[in-house]
Amino acid sequence: EQLLKMMEERMMDVEQKLRLVKRLLQDKVNQLKEQLSKNTKADAMVKDLYVENAQLLKALEMTEQRQKTAERKNYLLEEKIANLNRIVKNLASPSFNS
Repeated sequence: EQLLKMMEERMMDVEQKLRLVKRLLQDKVNQLKEQLSKNTKADAMVKDLYVENAQLLKALEMTEQRQKTAERKNYLLEEKIANLNRIVKNLASPSFNS
């Protein structure tokens, strides 16, 4: 009878420890689910940022291209103005000399 009582106590002790382990495991599972959810959101944000970055790089490239075109046009206009000034100067010179 003493032996039976000791075995029952040990069984109860083991069951209590099992319940504790089960609770700890459930907490860990919940923690991991929460972490997975956060990781999934972070992953989506990284993908969005990657796409946005690609779009910004494309926009920057286009802006730089427009700037180069504008600079080229500006240079050509300055050349034309210099040529026109030379022509006007040459046209005006003979009339002063005569």
